[in-house]
Amino acid sequence: MKEIYLWLVRLMSLLCAGRRQRNVVYLMSFGDNLPFIKALAAALPADRSLVVFYRPAYETAAQELAAAGITVHPFRDDLRFVFKSIPIIMQARVLFCDNYYAFLGGLHHPQRMRIVQLWHAAGAIKRFGWDDPTTAERSQSDQRRFQAVYDQFDDYVVGAAAMGEVFAKSYRVPADRMQVLGYPRSDRLNNPDWVAQAQAKVARIAPELTGHRVILYAPTYRDGVTFTPPIGLAQALRADPDARVVVKLHPVLADQATTLQSQLGEQVVVTQQLSTADLLTVAETVVTDYSSVAFDYSLLPNAHSLLFYLFDLPTYSQDPGVQEDLFDWLPSPALTDSQHLAAAIAADAPTDFTQFNQHWNSANDGQATSRVVARYMALLTD
Repeated sequence: MKEIYLWLVRLMSLLCAGRRQRNVVYLMSFGDNLPFIKALAAALPADRSLVVFYRPAYETAAQELAAAGITVHPFRDDLRFVFKSIPIIMQARVLFCDNYYAFLGGLHHPQRMRIVQLWHAAGAIKRFGWDDPTTAERSQSDQRRFQAVYDQFDDYVVGAAAMGEVFAKSYRVPADRMQVLGYPRSDRLNNPDWVAQAQAKVARIAPELTGHRVILYAPTYRDGVTFTPPIGLAQALRADPDARVVVKLHPVLADQATTLQSQLGEQVVVTQQLSTADLLTVAETVVTDYSSVAFDYSLLPNAHSLLFYLFDLPTYSQDPGVQEDLFDWLPSPALTDSQHLAAAIAADAPTDFTQFNQHWNSANDGQATSRVVARYMALLTD
């Protein structure tokens, strides 16, 4: 079925190949890049248009864009998308993608169309693409489809040369496709107004956190939904009795989050209405593992300590794997058991983010949106 679907995408895009590429299309599967999308719309020439195709899970974000006058359409991999949406996409001079989209493997790529990857994370701890050991176990047809998608991207917008190196290696694409312009979504982390608004939101919704050290536990999502809170984790997170602990697991792990929260007792603060980004702005300590929250947190003015609790490192190193140079740039020691985590929380030593940010966030300086908009809007005038 996948091959047939891609064949239909190819056919429809070839039928529309004669259309002039003059507009901008954004494929959205994350809802945290809205300021950039609005900046694109504001910079468009009057005779050009912006269309956003969004995954249904981000209906609320799409409604916000629609209220700003931006055309939005839901995006599902179905026949309606092939026959109704591919003709619109084929009119794109610039096609922005915030994720891996399988249909790109079948899309006819006109010479004038620039397909740009705006990844949803500033850095990489875990492996992906060809570096993920499970990729080698996939069928040859799967591998061809993966590479067909990777090859479609003309540009990869990255926040530092290090991420460009990871993409080039993981996707087997030329290094000259990497554009070190900074991630637009990181601009808010350098914006005092946004930070203040997020902090005020936290104070309003979770006043229990005010006046306390906030410890945010935010591990990565694990494929297969097999995550179970390790023995001793709750006790370790309670190592500072005056702190308040917030647990942010992936939504599909609600049962595990409830279990861990019950173990934490009165120190836990449940804040389902607050996003991870909101909570990062008030966290004095972030406990994570392989999650991209580390790269965001390090940019915030309140960032004090970042602890990497890698309790399953031996198995995780095998599947999906971690970057080979991980321990060369981690800003704090890897903690592999609950006793070490408890000691680190109790010590509350500050983390030096200088080298970490030089490695991963060199271009995430608060001006990424303006650079990316300027670069790609210039294509609309050639």
